[in-house]
Amino acid sequence: MSAKKHAVETSSGNVFKDLGLPDAEQRLAKAELARVIRRLLQERDLSQADAAGILGIAQPDASDLVRGRLARFSMERLERFLLALGMDIRIQIAPRKRASKRGALTVEVVGAA
Repeated sequence: MSAKKHAVETSSGNVFKDLGLPDAEQRLAKAELARVIRRLLQERDLSQADAAGILGIAQPDASDLVRGRLARFSMERLERFLLALGMDIRIQIAPRKRASKRGALTVEVVGAA
């Protein structure tokens, strides 16, 4: 068996940025919101049909949401889902870090979610 060397690259913490995708911060934020929604639905043991009813969407949309197919879901829509699930959302605005050329978007989950 021949030993092959594999290059290991350290992640930036954002897989979308590492892949060179546009709007990487927004994609990561949406993914984090969807992850919290998915966890809440699982904790409540809701079927996709029941989840769709609570969220006010069609069952196929609930299926896309739990499978991480987020292209049709805006940040605002994901936030509305979290509110429908009884979660509080806090938005904080702060000056950008001096080392950054532009501001950053992050999602911080507080508590059990």
